[in-house]
Amino acid sequence: MTTKQLQALAAQQGTPVVVIDHDIVRRNYAEFKRHLPKVQAYYAVKANPAPEIVRTLYRAGASFDVASLPEFMLVYENVRHLPPRAQQDFIWDKIIYANPTKPKETLRALDQYKPLVTYDNVNELKKIQQFAPHAGVVLRLRVPNTGSMVELSSKFGCDPGEAVDLVAAAFRLGLVVEGLSFHVGSQCTNFENFVQALNMASAVMREAQSRGHEIKILDIGGGFPAAYDRHVKPFSALARKINAEIHRLFPPDIQILAEPGRFLVATAAASVARIIGKARRDGKTCYFIDDSVYHTFSGIIFDHCQYHLKAFKKGKTEICAVFGQTCDGLDTISQSEELPDLEIEDLVYAENIGAYSNASATWFNGFPPAKVAHVNQ
Repeated sequence: MTTKQLQALAAQQGTPVVVIDHDIVRRNYAEFKRHLPKVQAYYAVKANPAPEIVRTLYRAGASFDVASLPEFMLVYENVRHLPPRAQQDFIWDKIIYANPTKPKETLRALDQYKPLVTYDNVNELKKIQQFAPHAGVVLRLRVPNTGSMVELSSKFGCDPGEAVDLVAAAFRLGLVVEGLSFHVGSQCTNFENFVQALNMASAVMREAQSRGHEIKILDIGGGFPAAYDRHVKPFSALARKINAEIHRLFPPDIQILAEPGRFLVATAAASVARIIGKARRDGKTCYFIDDSVYHTFSGIIFDHCQYHLKAFKKGKTEICAVFGQTCDGLDTISQSEELPDLEIEDLVYAENIGAYSNASATWFNGFPPAKVAHVNQ
């Protein structure tokens, strides 16, 4: 998207507005498949649950990772009416429910679909056996998350040392363990996390096989880093490591899936906001915009991500502060942004804001979430 297109959409839609470019979504998906051709991409819907994105990725060939019943139904309702794709050689369907902890009501509702669901403890297994006995199960391992922007290992995953016992427990309950999964943490820039996790998964699979339990699916999770800036190492370098380890550690017929979310949508969106206030405090210019950390910029709080604002107006820049529109002092978008001298009603924009942004927006203070515009669908 060009800056002229963003300005035109802001004039047409009003601000704040998030603009999602589906050409970039398709391009990111194609890049993922090009570098990891053996891996089926299951889009992590939580990154951005727009139905339009679900439909675009389904048409491109993606499957879906969901973490709640509403996400499951969102995918189901938006995919089931689309033309069928060429038959895929996978034993699972289009969706994996990858949240290791599920309410009994969710399991009961899912059972009719014979879903693939994850678990990481015996209590969850017993729940699945009671309320979703037709489910296939995937055991989630706890693996290193060092260097990832969002750490997940303290909340999810079993210790690798107890993994095979949990596999055996599932079979004793009459469930079928289809696979193993792991997650190295979101926006993982430490590629060794993937290497260590793949070696752990391989060791668990070998031990399970020695005890009579063959596991045919490996879910390598998410964490594939989006190109927020030039300091992020290229995805191709990570893919080379993953491909080499898969070739070395696993049999040729292993079926591999992944759960990219941020990688597919982060760079596919930009937001445009309007300056609604300007003040001078402690020698620094402060701008107030009609968006906030409770809305499109929620990733600052929930995703540990910083988004840099740019101005459409040109001119000499200075360090300034940018605040959101709510009355909360926490609503600080940046204390050190470089912007030219701007006036009330001028527009600013942020790029690479497609993941974990408007997805976690609220109605705090009575302000509605930003409008969303889709281009190149």
